[in-house]
Amino acid sequence: MRQPTFYLTHGAGPCFWTDFPPPFGPRAYDGLAKYLAGLLDGLPERPRAILMVTAHWEEAVPTLSTSAAPPMLFDYHGFPENTYELSYLAPGAPQIAQRAIALLRASGIEAKENSTRGYDHGVFVPMLKIDPSAGLPIAMMSLDGRLDPMQHLAIGAALSPLRDEGVLIVGSGSSYHALRHVWDGDPAASIEFDDWLHDTVTCAPNERQARLSNWTMAPSGLRCHPRADHLLPLMVAAGAALDDPGQGTFREAIGGKVYSCFSFGEAGVD
Repeated sequence: MRQPTFYLTHGAGPCFWTDFPPPFGPRAYDGLAKYLAGLLDGLPERPRAILMVTAHWEEAVPTLSTSAAPPMLFDYHGFPENTYELSYLAPGAPQIAQRAIALLRASGIEAKENSTRGYDHGVFVPMLKIDPSAGLPIAMMSLDGRLDPMQHLAIGAALSPLRDEGVLIVGSGSSYHALRHVWDGDPAASIEFDDWLHDTVTCAPNERQARLSNWTMAPSGLRCHPRADHLLPLMVAAGAALDDPGQGTFREAIGGKVYSCFSFGEAGVD
């Protein structure tokens, strides 16, 4: 059965194992953790693998991880010692990675492979909640370092056949990612942009693509994303959706800012 696609907010660093001070608090991310833990239950069938586009990896061209056993990559700093002892031992998915490279090249998109890349926190933090048994193989994919939204929509469209091959395409980023303002206590910009995101994801596919291509013109868009890296995984998920409808699957205020997750395709999470 065709798999849906997802765009996930993966939280701040190792958020599920960290007691943040106010305005967050020790249980700020409980709602997101619960949502991620139920994600697989909403699928039409268990996927055979996940292709995860991580906001924490940028290359000159889209790059796929081909390691059969990716190590851990702790790409955060200043967190408690226990967060550097996390382990996620899911196997890699080199065959899926090679299939993705072939699909991209067939669509005229240059792509390459990386055989040493480890699981960064854009991958292992949400996956420790989504699949704590680490049974699903994972192929990671980088962003295209030019950070062009139309290019990432095209990348997603090129990868869409994977959905009919038992592969779940997941974009891992954050719907709000203005780090200088996370602690300022003002939710207005996050609410305004998040409302726009929900309107955009749920509109007709052609309009959805046009709006996403011009996200910098959205209300408070650049205030919420001074840099596009954490938003572009959404473009890949939306591009891979083709004409499938989109829906919001999670929305919650965390530390005073509003964060969301989205899915495309009939099998979303309630």
